[in-house]
Amino acid sequence: MNDQIFETVVSTVSPAGKPHLAPLGVRYRGDEVVLMPFKPSTTLDNILATGHAVLNVVVDTRVFAGCVTGRRDWPLRPAGRIPGLRLEAALSHLELRLLAPQDDPQRPVLRMARVHAERHGEFAGFNRAQAAVVEGAVLVSRLHLLPREKIESEMRYLQIAIDKTAGPAEHEAWQWLCEAVARHQAREAA
Repeated sequence: MNDQIFETVVSTVSPAGKPHLAPLGVRYRGDEVVLMPFKPSTTLDNILATGHAVLNVVVDTRVFAGCVTGRRDWPLRPAGRIPGLRLEAALSHLELRLLAPQDDPQRPVLRMARVHAERHGEFAGFNRAQAAVVEGAVLVSRLHLLPREKIESEMRYLQIAIDKTAGPAEHEAWQWLCEAVARHQAREAA
């Protein structure tokens, strides 16, 4: 069993056709992909209602940062074989069908079958600033769970990679995350 987690952006649609994007760590297990969204979540509701999702592999980290800071309006395209949408910015996407949901009070386990995969771009290599933005997005998604000192310490450390290796997209994404942290801390202080 592979417990390695890969950070992706999952796109789903509601039964009414409304799109939803969410960063989500996934596990690949042979021909299956395992998703474990937290309860409550729109992603979980949409997958249970429609039985489908699209896993988007993205290197434009503004999508990750945007999703956790309220910027979810990214260009989408129709999926190839399932009723769903994929991110236009995806380097590749994987269309999924729900095999078996396993309920859990906090994080249900959704076993998904691979239906179709497409590649749309080239992977240029790893960039530390991109990794820092993804880590920052995870941190922002958990602000309500973490102590202030942990948040500040992590953000300071991640800032090093931003300062040394970020391009314009990563700087923009990082700014959104910093603003979200500042808003959260201001609310806590009030």
